[in-house]
Amino acid sequence: MTAEAEHTTEHVPEWKQQEVEDLVSVIESYDSVGIVDVQGIPSRQLQEMRADLYGSATLRMSRNTLLERALEQVDEGLEDLVPFLSGHVGLVGTNDNPFALYRRLEQSKTAAPISAGETAPNDIVIEEGDTGMDPGPFVGDLQNVGAAARIDEGSIKVLEDSVVAEAGDVVSQDLAGVLGELGIEPKEVGIDLRAVFADGVLFEAEELEIDVEEYRADFQAAAAAGRNLAVNAAIPTTESMPALLAKAEGEAKSLGLQASIESPDLMDDLVSTADAQVKALAAQIEDDEALPEELRDLEAPGGAKTTDTEESTDDQPEADAEPEDAEDDDDDEDEDAGGEGLGAMFG
Repeated sequence: MTAEAEHTTEHVPEWKQQEVEDLVSVIESYDSVGIVDVQGIPSRQLQEMRADLYGSATLRMSRNTLLERALEQVDEGLEDLVPFLSGHVGLVGTNDNPFALYRRLEQSKTAAPISAGETAPNDIVIEEGDTGMDPGPFVGDLQNVGAAARIDEGSIKVLEDSVVAEAGDVVSQDLAGVLGELGIEPKEVGIDLRAVFADGVLFEAEELEIDVEEYRADFQAAAAAGRNLAVNAAIPTTESMPALLAKAEGEAKSLGLQASIESPDLMDDLVSTADAQVKALAAQIEDDEALPEELRDLEAPGGAKTTDTEESTDDQPEADAEPEDAEDDDDDEDEDAGGEGLGAMFG
């Protein structure tokens, strides 16, 4: 140890040295280390949040100067977290990835009332509807803070959604009182992740704020598009090979059938195709006696059976027989009539 280091160590109380060692131990125990903002969180809720993180992350509170010394002592890039050590902060360590840590901290946040003097985190809106309060001075309190309210049918009602504070506005005492009476809790209380260092990379909170479902859908769409491109371009990959093999098998089979290539893999289809062609041809032959017994009574392409055609053909002469007989009868009658006439003429 150098003389300068010895001089520095002499002026550092033992408890601080021990605290730094403990912090270093925490930092070295986890894959991801971050700085979190715990400003404004009541002690009881903070303890509940720490308990909720148990098993997945560790939250360690300490002085900022000691946190800085521990980060610099470990080095390995963790000193990049030092600029985020301002205000009321803590150290968080986890073996989860930074995105999972951010999501876990965001999900642990709860709604809370806002106090006078605090800054509105977003637009504060008193929604349209019945407040459930009896007529009284409170209607004036609502109007004073900018809400469209009046007494109607024995109750105080807000006539329309009313923005009573915009994001960034300082909340007045009157507004804080009105919001408290209505049970409106416009802010979230929770641990805010400022930055986290993992695998040699520093991530700030804004970089970790992503829509997981949207990201997953985009990733799946990109993977599907890439697989489709690989199949169409015949690029063999682990993902495209099953589709490429199935496509090649189908094309080879189609070519074999069209070329009538006799192959054990094609025989069933070739026989089935030939059988269908024979039956289609047989269905067009009207003479049922000209066909083997197994090919009779087949449906023609139009749906009619050969037997129907033959029956209709057989019926037709019978239908025409009467006119022919009628013509013969007429001729006979004419001949008889003519004969009788001649006989009469010539005696």
